Amino acid sequence: MIQNEAPPGPRLPSGPAIPAETSNPGVPPVAGSTFPIVGIGASAGGLAAFEAFFSGMPAESDPGMAFVLVQHLAPDHESLLTGLIRRSTRMQVFEVTDGMEVRPNCAYIIPPNHDMAFLGGRLQLLPPAAPRGLRLPIDFFFRSLASDQHERAIGIVLSGTGSDGAAGVRAIKGEGGMVMAQTPISTEYDGMPRSALATGLVDFELPPAAMPAQLMAYAAHAFGPRPPGADAPPPGTDNAMRKLFILLRTQTGHDFSQYKPSTIDRRIGRRMAVHQITTKDAYVQYLQQTPAEVEALFRDLLIGVTSFFRDPQTFEALAKKVIPRLFADKPPGSRIRVWSPGCSTGEEAYSLAILLQEHLDTLPLQFQIQIFATDIDSQAIATARAGTYPASVAADIAPERLARFFTTDADAGTVRVNKSIRDILVFSEQDVIKDPPFSRLDLLSCRNLLIYMDGELQKKLIPLFHYALAPGGFLFLGTSETVGDFNDLFSGVDRKLKLYQRRDDGYSVHRPHPGRFLLPTPVRDIGVAPRAGKLPAAGKLPLRELAEQTLLQQSTQAGVLVNAQGDILYLHGRSGLYLEPPPGEVGVSNALRMARDGLRRPLGTALHKARADKVRVRCPGLRVKTNGDFTTVDLAVCPVTTGQAATLDEPLFLIILEQAPSCDCAPPSSRPDQTPDDGPNPSHTAAEAGITALQQELRAKEEYLQTTIEELETSNEELKSSNEEMQSINEELQSTNEEMETSKEELQSVNEELSTVNAELQSKLADLSQANNDMSNLLAGTGIATVFVDHRLRILRFTPATTRIINLIQGDVGRPVGHIVSNVVGYSNLVEDVQAVLDTLAPQETDVQVTDGRWYTMRILPYRTLDNVIEGVVITFVDITEKKQAHALLQQANAQLRLAVISRDFQDAIVVQTLDGRLTAWNPAAVRLFGWSEAEALTMHLRDMLPEDLEQQELESIGQCAGGGIQTPYQTRRLTKDGQSLAVGLTASSLIDSEGRRYALATIVRLTQRKNAP
Repeated sequence: MIQNEAPPGPRLPSGPAIPAETSNPGVPPVAGSTFPIVGIGASAGGLAAFEAFFSGMPAESDPGMAFVLVQHLAPDHESLLTGLIRRSTRMQVFEVTDGMEVRPNCAYIIPPNHDMAFLGGRLQLLPPAAPRGLRLPIDFFFRSLASDQHERAIGIVLSGTGSDGAAGVRAIKGEGGMVMAQTPISTEYDGMPRSALATGLVDFELPPAAMPAQLMAYAAHAFGPRPPGADAPPPGTDNAMRKLFILLRTQTGHDFSQYKPSTIDRRIGRRMAVHQITTKDAYVQYLQQTPAEVEALFRDLLIGVTSFFRDPQTFEALAKKVIPRLFADKPPGSRIRVWSPGCSTGEEAYSLAILLQEHLDTLPLQFQIQIFATDIDSQAIATARAGTYPASVAADIAPERLARFFTTDADAGTVRVNKSIRDILVFSEQDVIKDPPFSRLDLLSCRNLLIYMDGELQKKLIPLFHYALAPGGFLFLGTSETVGDFNDLFSGVDRKLKLYQRRDDGYSVHRPHPGRFLLPTPVRDIGVAPRAGKLPAAGKLPLRELAEQTLLQQSTQAGVLVNAQGDILYLHGRSGLYLEPPPGEVGVSNALRMARDGLRRPLGTALHKARADKVRVRCPGLRVKTNGDFTTVDLAVCPVTTGQAATLDEPLFLIILEQAPSCDCAPPSSRPDQTPDDGPNPSHTAAEAGITALQQELRAKEEYLQTTIEELETSNEELKSSNEEMQSINEELQSTNEEMETSKEELQSVNEELSTVNAELQSKLADLSQANNDMSNLLAGTGIATVFVDHRLRILRFTPATTRIINLIQGDVGRPVGHIVSNVVGYSNLVEDVQAVLDTLAPQETDVQVTDGRWYTMRILPYRTLDNVIEGVVITFVDITEKKQAHALLQQANAQLRLAVISRDFQDAIVVQTLDGRLTAWNPAAVRLFGWSEAEALTMHLRDMLPEDLEQQELESIGQCAGGGIQTPYQTRRLTKDGQSLAVGLTASSLIDSEGRRYALATIVRLTQRKNAP
């Protein structure tokens, strides 16, 4: 188990157990601590949950956190989870290797047959410590993640059997992290999510697909960039905190105002992040409008990270240095009294009971052990009373202790504390800040509680602990706690492990009453706890408190709070005059069994009547035997019906015992104010005789009643003997059942691993089916005609496009390829070419044409399996009709290009014009002859080149040529750009398109004589 240097504290008796501050706040964060780390645990049925989770991640943005997946895997089976997750997310996915650094926006998956821990931004792989069938890899990782990342640790529990993850949830919440669990109705196996939800610590209960959005919203609010000045507390923050404390105190009855602000702020900030509230004033308003959130905040503040034998070296020192001394000076049969305030769900209290019982078993003498374990959280106390915990706690308990003091329930995935240990403890709700403490204690274990309280409150509690301890008693604190300035009250047994012993010097004689330290009013109204021999000035305390304190100190009443069966829950005042422990083994303290002679019968009768009629019952003037004498006692039993007790599951009753005022009962002869007569007084004699008769009658009834009670007790003893015999038989059957459960656990674990393997194979089968469908659609979508032929030249399958080339139908599958009629023109060597490819493994390719005129490239390739085995051939037909047409067009373009080259290099001017005289072509010779550039000429009309005297005649000649008239050369004149008139020879030809239509006129112009412009 990974431990913290400053371990997280247990649940505080009057407030939360908030995680310890980091020991070195100035040290830069380790790698990976600047972004949240999300641990995701799953078991059977987890594959679908993983895929749904990552499918819900946004595709357009990065989450800004890292994800570590922990799953129960068979040690000898290679996991397919990495490949399955890669197809569901855009993030990088890795199977973890030892020492791998964790980076944001990546997913990391645990490999088979390993435990995994997180430390310093890296993932460490370890060999499994527990045997197969008892491994809890999710708890192991969650605990290490919480210890390393604190509030940046996020845990998610998905589908799975058993209770793995529940202890890890407590660890993460104890460090201020956030926890999600899959909605049980959406799981294939709901054991793990239900165990996580049963802790009461889960922040969000969602289906996997809805988790990423909530997760990113929480991370953006809790860890996102803070606006400028956000670190400085806004005005009114202190006032908002006071209002928040008032709301908590009003609804829960507990005051949190004297705890360290930093730790309180962190818990409140986490609740604000859950609801995405930005300011404390807004959160106070939300609390006022939502009473359920007040209770949720109270539960969040009460998170207690505790475990069996936490800090093993500390408990080992306690067992060696302290526990033997508790029994050393005690007479046989005496009682060892222990108090564990802030017990949370009871793990440490049970650990103390186990240590005490182990030492008691080594002693030849008999002692009684009684441990009082208290907390303000009713839910935690209910869990502690039940003594049932998730099976994951077995990792913190030595195997021999687990077998001796616990019973395992494999079906429920729990372990239960045996009755022999459970009967040692008394669990009750109590606030150490305002409720009176237990007294005459031999050991007080208050670990990791004081570090969350401010200095003033610590100064009140340390003297209170001194008062509660018996002379020579021991105080057991957490590794980060000390007695502070009260070294005169305690001496160190082991200061490193925080073991102290009560000093019994001058102060112990004059030590103040506990009322001096803790009052029933809120603790912030109290001054600093006084030191030895110093009383606070009267003006520093309210007059009402002084009056109530004085009345309590002067009261001679003893009060005993019991349930309907008489089990003692709380003691007030000096009750030893009326109650004493019975001889023999001690279980739960019961007021009826502890009542002294003369009190037991009326107490039982009064309790029965008060329970039945729900009224106050008084029995005045009872004669109770005390130390060989009789004391007159007034007894009253009244139901508790006010305050929080009215909402309890079982009714409570308060037994009030008070010594009656002494009366002058001396005989007449001894009274000082009377003179004795010489003879007896007849009236006195008759009265005394009557009194004597009544006393004898009363004594006879008491003897009869005593006989009846003894007979009843004898019957009870016989029933008890029979019950013990049945218990012995039951233990033998239970031993056999435990062996069967062990085998069942192993089979269940193997079955769970097989379920995981089966889920992976089903996923792979679905992938193969999907791939086959994709391949079929790909082949059909490409339009490439493909035929698969086996080594015996039989058709295996073909694509739909093949039917346009070869006359195939679905019934042709299995027929020889040579029996099929094709539409290929002029090609009949298909069978021979296929056989040649099978023989030589050399691909063949040829172009073929089908009857509709389309062209295809036919390729014949060997069909190879993944094992490189030739199983046949693949025939493909790729349509190249457009390619053929493009080739023809290219040839035509090449021919035109050659003509263009001729036109360019021709020495005579070539001019092309439309039928209406617009110039459309102008070769370089024309540029040289006439002077106009090609760009200029293409904007001109033919008349721009004609002399005025020839314009009409030339246009008529050109028109005749365009109409198919004369095309013989003739002499004419043309103008140049600079106005010169040239004598030229001209040959004109019509241009005709593919449909026989004339569309232009081409002329070849050759210079015959140059003339000057007229």
